[in-house]
Amino acid sequence: MAPNDPSLDVSGLAFAYPDGHQALFGVDLVIQRGERVALLGANGAGKTTLVMHLNGLLSGGVGTVHVAGLLVGKPNLREIRRRVGVVFQDPDDQLFMPTVRDDVAFGPANIGLEGDALTARVESALAMVGMLEFADRPPHHLSFGQRRRVAVATVLAMEPEILVLDEPSSNLDPASRRELADILRSLDITMLMVTHDLPYALELCPRAVILSDGVVVADGSTREILTDDALMRANRLELPYGFDPASLPA
Repeated sequence: MAPNDPSLDVSGLAFAYPDGHQALFGVDLVIQRGERVALLGANGAGKTTLVMHLNGLLSGGVGTVHVAGLLVGKPNLREIRRRVGVVFQDPDDQLFMPTVRDDVAFGPANIGLEGDALTARVESALAMVGMLEFADRPPHHLSFGQRRRVAVATVLAMEPEILVLDEPSSNLDPASRRELADILRSLDITMLMVTHDLPYALELCPRAVILSDGVVVADGSTREILTDDALMRANRLELPYGFDPASLPA
């Protein structure tokens, strides 16, 4: 990665599914190293399709995606999938080993890490999410919020360039939601957060991008976007009852 390469550079990305449904129409998006960006939009806006292009799960459209200067394409897929860490909405899609430690070790071991280096990588990732003391517990014995934190650790253990979170606050109780926010805020990593939780987006991401019908229709300060009533209405985005972003301290 050259010093000035952004973490993510999407240029002119257009994609249609085999059934003819056009999901993306020339998306341009640049995220600099260390930025935290919320990706907003109604269901069907193209958010998932865009995310699936970031690590090569979808391809064959028009345009390019670069991660840390590396073109997302077949020759680079192994490295791209290490650099783009996706945390799924349901942690049970990511946790499948007998213990928490085994789950977090799975990715690094798969790329050749072993012995003390593997142990150190696993313990560091678990410490970052406050789950080191649970290393030898079976994942299915943990609460939902704890499992989500372990799912984040499985990705952090790969030392990715960019952390992509799909609805990270969904199904969390208020305490777990706050704990995860504290963890995500503490991470020194580029972050793209796909969410319908607009207060969470404001809390964690200074910048927001709205995708609508496969096109970026807004890109700027999260606070300014959430307080633009006409923009919000036009893109079917609604703030929770009583939540006023303008009233919160900057």
